[in-house]
Amino acid sequence: MIISKTPFRISFFGGGTDYPAWYEENGGAVLSTSIDKYCYISLRYLPPFFEHRHRIVYSITETVSSIDEIKHPVVKALLELFEIERGIELHHDGDLPARAGLGSSSAFTVGMLNALYALNGKIISKQDLAKEAIRVERDILKENVGSQDQIAVAHGGLNRIEFRPDHTFCAEAVTVGRQRISELQEHLMLVYTGLSRYASEIAGDQIKNIKSNGHELGNMRHMVDQAVEILNGGNDITEFGRLLHKAWQIKKRLSQKISNPKIDQVYETAMKSGALGGKLLGAGGGGFMLFFVRPQDRENIRTALKDLLEVKFSFDTDGSKIIHYNPQEVI
Repeated sequence: MIISKTPFRISFFGGGTDYPAWYEENGGAVLSTSIDKYCYISLRYLPPFFEHRHRIVYSITETVSSIDEIKHPVVKALLELFEIERGIELHHDGDLPARAGLGSSSAFTVGMLNALYALNGKIISKQDLAKEAIRVERDILKENVGSQDQIAVAHGGLNRIEFRPDHTFCAEAVTVGRQRISELQEHLMLVYTGLSRYASEIAGDQIKNIKSNGHELGNMRHMVDQAVEILNGGNDITEFGRLLHKAWQIKKRLSQKISNPKIDQVYETAMKSGALGGKLLGAGGGGFMLFFVRPQDRENIRTALKDLLEVKFSFDTDGSKIIHYNPQEVI
């Protein structure tokens, strides 16, 4: 039995500059962190005592006789890529809902890749794990995806991720003191809108508009360095929240599909109740919203948004890893 554990992520600044259509000409950067909410993939060879050859368990259960019959696109693509000949049983468990703006799709891809390499008795570096996940999602599955989620969940931690025109990237840890990290975490509030969406559809619209959004994307890229300066300096931490507010106003202009009346209403309610800034996480359209809130205003916002679920979290530092590996269970 192999079990991989891969964190979800929160992206603060720079989203949209991680699409090749932008960074191939301009370079890109994001500031993001992984959090202590996880995607778990358990994987083993299925004993040959069943009518089915493969059993895939996620929001539904698939029992099939061949890989060609598998409906889950990532599972099907990766089992074909690894040329798996024996029967496989795979279980997916996630701490938070899918399609909610926390990089869950990439966490699944990264986690399954990590588990498959372990199943083959191999160790893959975090850098190569991210590269392979990007290749699978973009080149094999043909999805409209950026490059930040795969890197963020593979590496883990609070990172400034830079995307170069030649498609190489660098995940650089933001090395600030423990007290400053705690201060940042104390000012963050994560709430679930209850709206689910397919990020690839919204991302496709953003990619289509990239050439006309050059000024906005340039500003969003610059805000990454501004945010790092706030964290590294002695600036009042609330400047980080006000910068989030500016970034959200810009992000909404990238595509009409990013926000909607319900999201705008939630954001406005939080701001009127004391939030200094915030954003919808991920490509847009629904999922989780992140707010920057002074500790003394948190209860006011909880009351104002009482119909929405708040999820408490901390930052993760480990990234994707194998938490269970027993060779005798996979022979």
